[in-house]
Amino acid sequence: MGLRTFIGGVHPYEGKELSEDKPIQVIQPKGELVFPLSQHIGAPAKPLVAKGDQVLVGQKIAEAGGFISANVICSVSGTVKAIEPRLVANGSMVSSIIVENDGEYKAVEGFGVPRDYTELSKQEIRDIVKEAGIVGLGGAGFPTNVKLTPKDENAIDYVIVNAAECEPYLTSDYRVMMEQPEKLVGGLKVILKLFDKAKGVIGIEENKPQAIEKLTALVKDEPRIEVCPLKTKYPQGGERFLIYAVTGGREINSTMLPADAGCIVDNVDTVVSIYNAVCENIPLIRRIITVTGDAVANPQNFEVRLGTNYRELLEAAGGFKTEPEKMISGGPMMGISMRSIDVPVVKGTSGILALTAKSAMLKPITPCLRCGRCVTACPMGLVPNVLEPLVLERLYTRFEEEGGMNCIECGSCTYMCPANRPLTQGCRDGKASVMAMRRKAAAK
Repeated sequence: MGLRTFIGGVHPYEGKELSEDKPIQVIQPKGELVFPLSQHIGAPAKPLVAKGDQVLVGQKIAEAGGFISANVICSVSGTVKAIEPRLVANGSMVSSIIVENDGEYKAVEGFGVPRDYTELSKQEIRDIVKEAGIVGLGGAGFPTNVKLTPKDENAIDYVIVNAAECEPYLTSDYRVMMEQPEKLVGGLKVILKLFDKAKGVIGIEENKPQAIEKLTALVKDEPRIEVCPLKTKYPQGGERFLIYAVTGGREINSTMLPADAGCIVDNVDTVVSIYNAVCENIPLIRRIITVTGDAVANPQNFEVRLGTNYRELLEAAGGFKTEPEKMISGGPMMGISMRSIDVPVVKGTSGILALTAKSAMLKPITPCLRCGRCVTACPMGLVPNVLEPLVLERLYTRFEEEGGMNCIECGSCTYMCPANRPLTQGCRDGKASVMAMRRKAAAK
């Protein structure tokens, strides 16, 4: 029987050899820290502090602004300098709490005190996850406490850990699996306590044999947990494709949640963050991040406090060995091209990628060749070369009819296009326009 996978997808250059063998290094921030109030899907958080206030490590400085929202927790001790708009990685200005780090890292009472999750009720676990400000750390930023509270918890029969890490260059999840496997398994056991009928599955791509071996040995005596090796193919770590592969064919679309297919899916670092919050009394104040690319002097994996400036991470990685042609927050397929590196690490930050002109492969855009490669590559079965012109012509109703809202923006079509058409960007713009139209119609 072959390795589990999905239909479609691509095989881009992985680039993981630059940092996969680099152990996680803990670095501390030097100057002010910036905490955007929107680090998640949903309503922005509401500030609980004001200019001049003294704050502590682990203190809630902003509370969830709605049901779909998340708390913001301070990662250092110091003084609130301001609450003002600051630039974030996607180029937008977001209202943020600015904290001057005093370098003392004084924490709130009870911070880091261990507790036994088996003595907690299901609701207590969910409340802890909510208070800790945990969201999906794979990039989506969906509030985790909401994900862990489906309409019918008895309908959940799979809790899937997304350990595929299919995005090229990024190796932070791999390093967590190699260095903190007990926390990963511990976090999964916490989640399984919420779902009595569920089985835990850790899905790992075959290009991480050491992680597969380590975690398989660790869970050999865990009756409710198993490791599922997956075929190495992008975007294997996409939620829909991971579910399809692990469950043997269950499918969801853009109108469905994983829970509709009986699944809960969480990223590696999200699961570890659940363990930290529930078992160690440490809320979400840090991220594991890969700083890499052929323009970086010494690619590394770092444990860094939320709010830290990107520039500090690049300096810790030795700076640039050559001037980068392109800077990306995240990976090359789904990451965001940046115009400034003076932006803060937020909950969704997975990596910083600096590419030379050779690696960036910037080429001129030419007319569509009608070759069909984008259609073959699309894991959602869409026709990207039809969707892009519909967006350019602002035919958004047709875009919807052709299934454009099911695009997951994985970048496979753009990667395969010999004409270098910005197909993924076209779908991203089309989806944004349709959502704006829906909001406008709902407001009438």
